[in-house]
Amino acid sequence: MTYQVLARKWRPRRFTELVGQEHVVRALSNALDTGRTHHAYLFTGTRGVGKTTIARIFAKSLNCEQGQSADPCGQCAICTAVDEGRFVDLLEIDAASNTGVDDVREVIENAQYAPTRGRFKVYLVDEVHMLSKSAFNALLKTLEEPPPHVKFLLATTDPQKLPVTVLSRCLKFNLKRLLPDQISAQMQHILKAEGVEYDVTSLGELARAADGSMRDGLSLLDQALAYGGGTLKSEDVRAMLGSVERSQVMGLLDALAASDGEALMQQSAQIASFSPDFGGVLDDLAGVLHRIQLRQLVPSLEVDAETGDDEPALTALAQRLDPQDVQLYYQFATQGGRELNLAPDARTGFEMILLRMLAFGPSAGDGGDAPATGSSGARAAAPPRSASPAPPRAAPSASPATPAAHAPPVQKREAQVVREPSPPPVAAPVAQTADGLPDWEQLIERAELRGPMRALAINARIRSFENDTLELLLDSNHAELAVEPMTGQMAERIGNALGRRVRLRFVGSDEGVADTPAARAEVQRREQQSAAEQSMQDDPLVQTLKREFGARVVPQSVRPLDG
Repeated sequence: MTYQVLARKWRPRRFTELVGQEHVVRALSNALDTGRTHHAYLFTGTRGVGKTTIARIFAKSLNCEQGQSADPCGQCAICTAVDEGRFVDLLEIDAASNTGVDDVREVIENAQYAPTRGRFKVYLVDEVHMLSKSAFNALLKTLEEPPPHVKFLLATTDPQKLPVTVLSRCLKFNLKRLLPDQISAQMQHILKAEGVEYDVTSLGELARAADGSMRDGLSLLDQALAYGGGTLKSEDVRAMLGSVERSQVMGLLDALAASDGEALMQQSAQIASFSPDFGGVLDDLAGVLHRIQLRQLVPSLEVDAETGDDEPALTALAQRLDPQDVQLYYQFATQGGRELNLAPDARTGFEMILLRMLAFGPSAGDGGDAPATGSSGARAAAPPRSASPAPPRAAPSASPATPAAHAPPVQKREAQVVREPSPPPVAAPVAQTADGLPDWEQLIERAELRGPMRALAINARIRSFENDTLELLLDSNHAELAVEPMTGQMAERIGNALGRRVRLRFVGSDEGVADTPAARAEVQRREQQSAAEQSMQDDPLVQTLKREFGARVVPQSVRPLDG
């Protein structure tokens, strides 16, 4: 007998068998039981969450020989035909392969005819966003005034590409990504029914790797069973997925908490010996940091069951790590995953991310205390590891075990950065503007700000400069860039360019900031683009081509010359 993959064998055939999506099932069940069904439904959501499965169950519920209800019998000829994919009144159309207007016109022409066997003729259009504009236009009239015996069930992973005229004619249901514990529980149910040996840890690994998709999860389960020779063991699953044990991930945080670079590299080498997916390791690291931060800032929250035996280790790390360092490490872990493909190799990129955490983390001699903060609540720059002891704190900071309610208040979108470097070298004067403030664009160039520092600087402008404090008004859309240690480095470079020490204070603005270097550059770019387009339209050759051959200039195809 031919083997049937688990995703097909265990595909739900009734609403009660669905995992998750209770909000959709409830609405459709009520409509079916009361006979108040709409003529067009749109199911949206990521792959493998049940869009077409729900549509097929809905079609079966409409046409069951025992009567229309939310609980079809599953035994009659129509229910069996739907389950086997041979019900003539359920027409499934793959819009990714049938995108043209001719394909839709055939559907429209057939819609006027009565169903052959069932009560309704059901059109299931999968990936409907792939239809062409002309195909959508052809479909609109039928969607607006369909025959009473026709139901349209549309499914898509990208609803933003659908015309609003189509959206307005459908009842829309957004299917949620499934949680790892939902996927794991379904896997456990399937494996028990199949009589397969497994351990719970391996199911958790597979459920997280499924990334919210039940179909992907069951496909991974099939793959893991093949890899393990019919059994499911955590070590086999990790080897297949390229993942590592959570204890090894927490070993990295142990080394970071101790500021022990040698231990950090030893733990990294141990992880690398398993040839893992380093992007997945960073994701696991971010997940552990999330759980640590919850224990620090929301201690009253119930502990999730997924941590299991790791709970004591997580609690210990929550007590050793400063909450602000946890946020910093989380940012490095999530952003670092996107940088791995830029590294010479994945391991080098992974280790550089760990070393970045080590470089910007607390020094080994500060005893795990929270770093100093400015009056705004943002942390001041950490001194170099070889520097003298840190100066007194500017404000108290909550210990890891203190609930968030007792932490010092943070002013909205305002960050203050204070650094006490050695006196900067004497620099040539920077030009001043009419208001007596330094020319910000010239100062950016003189300070040689590059990368994220430049992105932060060009989206701000100087508001005041008094008592060595340079106050910058910042567009709130870029407020996430105004964090240590980058702002501390930026203050030092600007101080060197000015020939004096400076402190930076960023003040966010929700209404946008005019007259920033970025805003002026955008205005200039638009003017150049407009001039280039007008120059193209006025070109005699272009005018001749338009006049003689009906040619046209493709919008957005014209670009100004560089320089």
